[in-house]
Amino acid sequence: MSSTRQVTPSPEGKLPQKTDSPSSEVKSPEACDSMADVRAGVDHLDHQLVALLAKRQGYMEAAARIKSDFETVRVPWRIEQVVENVLAEAEKQGLSPRIAEPVWRLLIEQSIAHEAEIWKMLRRNN
Repeated sequence: MSSTRQVTPSPEGKLPQKTDSPSSEVKSPEACDSMADVRAGVDHLDHQLVALLAKRQGYMEAAARIKSDFETVRVPWRIEQVVENVLAEAEKQGLSPRIAEPVWRLLIEQSIAHEAEIWKMLRRNN
């Protein structure tokens, strides 16, 4: 049985680590001095990324509901616009474009596939 708790950074900017111990903290990458520290940080971020991706998926499902034509599920100019936006933000945030671009292109393709499935499902049931 899991419970939801509010995650608040400490005064030093550290985030609590997901463990049985409520006082455990996740260190910044610069403060990590063991692989346990690194893994705790990665696990914490993965948890946050899953939550953000689930929210993004919700927007794709909204798009499937809103779009009237199946042909508009894939919009090539929008794909390139999203990638350009991501690459610009990646540069600001210090994320390598070698990571950002292929990750987002895969994310976009999987999102389009999901949106297409939802689009068909919504119209099949009507």
